[in-house]
Amino acid sequence: MRSPSQGRRLDVVPDTTLFTPRTPRVVAARRLHRRRDRDSAGRFLAEGPQAVREALAVPDVVTELFGTPGALERHADLTGLATVAGVPVSPVTDEALAALTDTVAPQGLVALCRHLDVPLTQALSAAPRLVAVLAGIRDPGNAGTVLRTADAAGARAVVFAGAAVDPYNGKCVRASAGSLFHVDVVRAADPVEVVAALRAAGLRVLATTGYGDTDLDDLADAGTLAAPTAWLFGSEAHGLPEELTAAADARVRVPLHGRAESLNLAAAAAVCLYASARALR
Repeated sequence: MRSPSQGRRLDVVPDTTLFTPRTPRVVAARRLHRRRDRDSAGRFLAEGPQAVREALAVPDVVTELFGTPGALERHADLTGLATVAGVPVSPVTDEALAALTDTVAPQGLVALCRHLDVPLTQALSAAPRLVAVLAGIRDPGNAGTVLRTADAAGARAVVFAGAAVDPYNGKCVRASAGSLFHVDVVRAADPVEVVAALRAAGLRVLATTGYGDTDLDDLADAGTLAAPTAWLFGSEAHGLPEELTAAADARVRVPLHGRAESLNLAAAAAVCLYASARALR
């Protein structure tokens, strides 16, 4: 497999020689549906034209573009971007494309990408004013949606901490709708150490919990959210562990003005992140 940084000519497989599910490069890429193989290879798959477009916008991330002949023709602009970047374009059969995806109706394009995550110290060196921490969130759809929301709200970094889902899980990548390629993604083993590092970098750390002793509206009214802030979000089923809520600067609840018992994780994260985004601007 050629690296884009080597500046070699585009390696296009002729339409008469389509890759099949048994082609070694397809077999190798298909293994990336498993986390252990993604971690071992330092690679993941980004499916669909939107994800491919965002991936190609980041230098040296895409190492190969797979697509059915029809999809490569429909999205000739993306094929052109790959060509300019020196990324090999590999036409595949419908069966091979299905093997590379895990959706019911794949859109014909899959990018093979290098891992993007950076160390927490590197992410904090950019002095972010808004950070989202996904502590132990296991549902990939929720995680990807929170990542997308954090990007939309202007967060510079998203931290997957502790037992959080792999950010390169296919469902998480799709739910991020390209935002995975826009922010600093960090993977960290110890959420408590993440909190300490965030505070040392000058961010106020706020833990979200339905039982918080601080109301989000009160924080907004007091101007507290105008300071650089890191939000801690826990799993929808179990919330944040006690050691994390204790380590935070405040334990914040989203006010419920109607009769709903609670908000789901993605909705609560959106409310909190946008409250900060408004205050920071």
